[in-house]
Amino acid sequence: MNRNPHRPDQTTKLFFVLMACCCPALAEDKTNSLRVVVSIPDHKLALLDGDRIVRVFDVAVGKPTTPSPEGEFIVATRIANPTWYGPRKVVAPGKANPLGTRWLGLSVQGYGIHGTNAPGSIGKHASHGCIRMRNRDVEALFELVPAGTPVAIIGSPDESFRKSIAD
Repeated sequence: MNRNPHRPDQTTKLFFVLMACCCPALAEDKTNSLRVVVSIPDHKLALLDGDRIVRVFDVAVGKPTTPSPEGEFIVATRIANPTWYGPRKVVAPGKANPLGTRWLGLSVQGYGIHGTNAPGSIGKHASHGCIRMRNRDVEALFELVPAGTPVAIIGSPDESFRKSIAD
């Protein structure tokens, strides 16, 4: 048989077609099994893999005058050591940065999950609407959550959520 080694045969072509079709679906399934659920009244963020709770974190949420958005979103951007662009000043990465050490931007403009330079605010209604975490906690979450991860922010008490995080 006189085959050209630089020209793929039918079996090789079929293999690459199947890999192109199946591999993105396999990667998507892994990404889609992770999700974040934030309970505003409980000041808690849970990372779930399917129905299994991976981690639970205490968080600060929006003040009554600047509430956190409720609904279904995705992690749209991920930034290590973000710069904060405020209405009157810009704060570079560092200890004075209100965003802390990590930013997980949501698919709703201007809102995200981030660290803080005010750890005493955790567990309170204290932010301008973002979900605020201790820097060590947001760094751990950042390593686990890829872009595209679904995020649900729940505004009313959910007894099943409370029971699952209490276990």
